[in-house]
Amino acid sequence: MSTPTKSRRPTAAGGDFTHPESGAEAQFEGDYPPALGSSPTPGDSSALGGPPAPGSSSAQISHNIRVEPLQIDFLHRLADALNTTLDLNTLMHRVADLVRAVIDYRIFAILLLNDRTHELWMRFQTGHTPEIERMRIKRGRGIVGQAALHRKSILIDDVGTPGNYVEHYIDANPHVRSELAVPLIIKNKVIGVIDIQSESPAFFTAEHQRLLELVASRMAVAVENARLYTRVSRQAQTLTVLNEISREITSILDLDDLLERIGHLLKRVIDFQMFTILLWNDRRERLEHRFSSRYGERVTRERTIVLGEGIIGAAAELREPVLAQDVRKDPRYVAENPETRSELSVPLIYKGKVIGVLDLEHTRVNYFNEDHQKTLSTLAAQVAISIANARLYQRIHEEEQRMERDLEMARQVQLRLMPPFPPPMQRAEIAAQFMAARSIGGDIYDFLDYGPGRVALAVGDVSGKAAPAALYAALVSGILRSLANQHLSPAAMLAALNDQLQERKLDSQYVTMLMAVWDDSNQTLQIANAGSVQPLFVSAVSNLSIPNGSAHPATPVPPPTGKSRAKSAPAAPQTCNVSVKTIKAEGFPLGLFPDVEYEEFTLSTQPGDLIVFFSDGIVDAENSAGEMFGDERLISVLQSNPCPTAATAAEAILDAVAKFQSGTAHFDDETVVVLRVL
Repeated sequence: MSTPTKSRRPTAAGGDFTHPESGAEAQFEGDYPPALGSSPTPGDSSALGGPPAPGSSSAQISHNIRVEPLQIDFLHRLADALNTTLDLNTLMHRVADLVRAVIDYRIFAILLLNDRTHELWMRFQTGHTPEIERMRIKRGRGIVGQAALHRKSILIDDVGTPGNYVEHYIDANPHVRSELAVPLIIKNKVIGVIDIQSESPAFFTAEHQRLLELVASRMAVAVENARLYTRVSRQAQTLTVLNEISREITSILDLDDLLERIGHLLKRVIDFQMFTILLWNDRRERLEHRFSSRYGERVTRERTIVLGEGIIGAAAELREPVLAQDVRKDPRYVAENPETRSELSVPLIYKGKVIGVLDLEHTRVNYFNEDHQKTLSTLAAQVAISIANARLYQRIHEEEQRMERDLEMARQVQLRLMPPFPPPMQRAEIAAQFMAARSIGGDIYDFLDYGPGRVALAVGDVSGKAAPAALYAALVSGILRSLANQHLSPAAMLAALNDQLQERKLDSQYVTMLMAVWDDSNQTLQIANAGSVQPLFVSAVSNLSIPNGSAHPATPVPPPTGKSRAKSAPAAPQTCNVSVKTIKAEGFPLGLFPDVEYEEFTLSTQPGDLIVFFSDGIVDAENSAGEMFGDERLISVLQSNPCPTAATAAEAILDAVAKFQSGTAHFDDETVVVLRVL
């Protein structure tokens, strides 16, 4: 419906109204409609307490108003005070100072409305006692509550005289006689109240009321902007802290340390008083307390909770956060702590499964809010991952410890399978050294009693490493011992051992082995090789007769078909009349092919001669530069010790390898067996 154009001009509150002289009903745009008949006339500056217009009565000007001469100057100062800061504290101090410049108040307060509890609380005050400052005022209670409820300013000339709204007055200060309360309204919503009080009756006037309405209309926007800025800043700060917390807790793998640290870090974002973490026990099907604190001190709780029991059980059962503003009104609450008034429980969910619950408690009603719930829910996802990782690490650590114990026992068993001491001989001495690359290994050696003056030596290397190799080595050792009482020759022993392994064949498993039989009566050594590293013959004389640069063959034995692995090294130059030669015995590894026959050689020896058996872990040992120890270094070690015992020769070899590796991890087992002719 259209209306005729009316004469308009701005009011003190910033709205528009129709001049009464127009004869039409007044219309207003804004939050504070002016009283009819009270609008100022052109040139009237009394609305802001300025100097009287010509012809006006000075009695109409209140004696307690001190303002700038011009309305426009006050508006500029108000705009500057409100628009140059987003800090709520600074904003309220500026408004208080600006209002004091024009109204000589002694008691002043700015109250903000809590949207959740619908209570007014003092955000800024001067002149009130601490008890009054802590008051929470419901809408409709007291003068400020009535101003917020009815969304209009209320002026009380004398709180002791019956009249409008006086019956709602809260007699918190017996010296107060007059009061003026103006609501803060933005977008048709009350967000607070400005309240000033005086110890003098009728201290505040209609001009004061219009002035405070003007301030309130501008201040409401500034307060809302400042609160929005504060929320955004707080959210950004919370996200930063949550990110820091997430990074820190993901680096803690001890579960007990992790749970305690979570409690300390969470305090940075939520100032709780009681904190509990409960973890789900699959076997008992209930939540168990793992960490609890009260007022910063760790406490022990033994109580367990089933699904659906109490607020904590409800959060786990519903798989969603549960916020109890007042636990006394929540029928699910279980009175564990009598002083608790508000509680927040958030489930810990990992891969779709509830693994625990985070629970916070406080002694104040309505302490926790939706922001706390969102913050805790965000953190709970990372906490659940960290707890799951810590539990996994704990299980792995326990499993590793169990495996270490098992491996240590296996190592002891493996060492028992090897002879502790070589057998004593009258015309020879034997020494052995073994070092596993891991706690257990695949190298084996053994000495078998072949009767008076005869002993069989076996040196082998099982494919693979660690436990599988050690188990296969135990199988080989057991078969070898079972065949020992037959006193087979080296070639026959290897053939029989190969047949036995064929009956127990394992894919990709085999063993290389050197078999030798020493005869003390004639100082000869029979040798057969099943793919192992070729041994070295160290002699103090240089006129040995070894066919093909190797050894005198015994009764000819047909060689196996196919090619066998062999390693050779050029003879080193003689030093101190010591020569080192390779015994070129060859053959197929055991366990790969059926019906294999092996070649056998017989060596004649003299006192001082050494026969050195070793595994490939000796010559294949690598240093930090990736260089291999090799045959030449091994030969050099033997040449540099012209008159060693069997034991010193074995130790010299392992010492040289260890020095060459210089702390580099051993990747293969190292075995040395030395026979010295006496």
